[in-house]
Amino acid sequence: MRIDKSGKQDSSGGVGYFMLGVIGAVMVLAVAGCMTVGPDYSPVSPDAPSQWQTELQGGLVQGDASPETLAKWWECLNDDTLSSLESRVASGNLELKAARARLMEARALRGVSRSKLFPTLDVNASATEFRTSKNGTTGVGVEKELYSAGFDAGWEIDLFGGVRRSVEASQASLEAAGEDLRDVMVSMLAETALNYIEVRTYQARLAATKASIKAQEDVYLLNKSRFEAGMISELAMQQSLYGLERSRAAVPTLEAGLSASENRLAVLLGEKPGALNAELEEVKPIPVLPATVAVGMPAETMRNRPDIRRAERQLAAQTALVGVAVADLYPKLHLPGSIGLQSVSTGDLVNSDSRMWSVGPVVSWNIFDAGAIRQSIAVQSARQEQALVQYDSTVLQALNEVENVLTAYAKEQNRHTSLSSAIAAARRAEELARDQYKAGLVDFTNVLDTQQALLSLENDMAQNEGTMVSNLVRLYKAMGGGWIADSDGGSDKRKD
Repeated sequence: MRIDKSGKQDSSGGVGYFMLGVIGAVMVLAVAGCMTVGPDYSPVSPDAPSQWQTELQGGLVQGDASPETLAKWWECLNDDTLSSLESRVASGNLELKAARARLMEARALRGVSRSKLFPTLDVNASATEFRTSKNGTTGVGVEKELYSAGFDAGWEIDLFGGVRRSVEASQASLEAAGEDLRDVMVSMLAETALNYIEVRTYQARLAATKASIKAQEDVYLLNKSRFEAGMISELAMQQSLYGLERSRAAVPTLEAGLSASENRLAVLLGEKPGALNAELEEVKPIPVLPATVAVGMPAETMRNRPDIRRAERQLAAQTALVGVAVADLYPKLHLPGSIGLQSVSTGDLVNSDSRMWSVGPVVSWNIFDAGAIRQSIAVQSARQEQALVQYDSTVLQALNEVENVLTAYAKEQNRHTSLSSAIAAARRAEELARDQYKAGLVDFTNVLDTQQALLSLENDMAQNEGTMVSNLVRLYKAMGGGWIADSDGGSDKRKD
């Protein structure tokens, strides 16, 4: 109780101080007694074998590649054009831009979750003019004005950790979005290299086909002149002609494939189809494999893969959401309050007698909902189990991917050795058949067969060389190459 300047007793101050004291005590007890319900997340690790099942061959050696080497793995191919394309994909690729937008979304959602830990404050003001009914309960029709202004505040104390679990889930989701960005980066870098290698492979196949066409044109012109001189039959001339046209018919298909590869490469860089045609017009050889490639241990490789890291963070987020659901089983403490001014005239609005306020804790507890909360907990727990299974599945698929590419990398090099021997033999056979045909010892069918066999083998060799380098790209992708770990769960620090 207090006495104002006019001498009147005013009990509102004493009551107000008392209520503030009660609320303060409640807040202290509430904060001191806060607990976090629901399961605590225990980080999981990939269940990986101690060694790769596949025997390391063809230049593959055991040993962890440095993070810098993995981050810029394409440099081992020593191709300036490829390095330029890889440096540009990070800023131009549309899928990467979408992944960055998802990361920004996850960061904002984390901020929304965190905001629920703090009080809210609203300000309001109103001016109302009204008239009471003369025929109403008062029997008097009166016109009046009412003015008010004030603040409303509220704070829900996180007694049982539901909000904190929500923040925990949002943080894990943010980190999962960061790993998703890295995973997209790994994929886009690999796709860029694969399409570039495809461009060079088509160029090599076109070069081999055009070289064969030139040789076949020489043979056809020779046969044509010999036929016109009556030295050979028309059959030999027509055989050389259909062999020539058969080779020519392969050119449009190869050119279409080359154009499609160049267009895909442009789109990967976020550019319109055809934008890279001039840059890639110069024919360059397929990149050459490095002498050795270091392959890390299975466990280390699994820990480096962004898709596995993302699955682990998604499991952590879902575990926290179980706690959010469990918190609904317990009481909630809300501290609302308001303070303001209200008067029928603007002149009296700031008068002390126009003051109004209300404050007091509110406790709510859902004691019966026909089991809805417990079913919600069951839903989140089932999703947690799904996230764990998805994590294990991701690890298993990653192991399968690496083992398969290790095998393919070595076996394609064995195929290269056989193709090299076959091409050497085919070239010699084509020379012998041509010489013997000119000497009249064999008919032109032998020449035609050896030419077609040589062209087919040269095409196979170009594809083989492209596949060998593509398998190296797939190996680095399988090892999670293309990014460097950093302190920010969402930023990408791949070096260009």
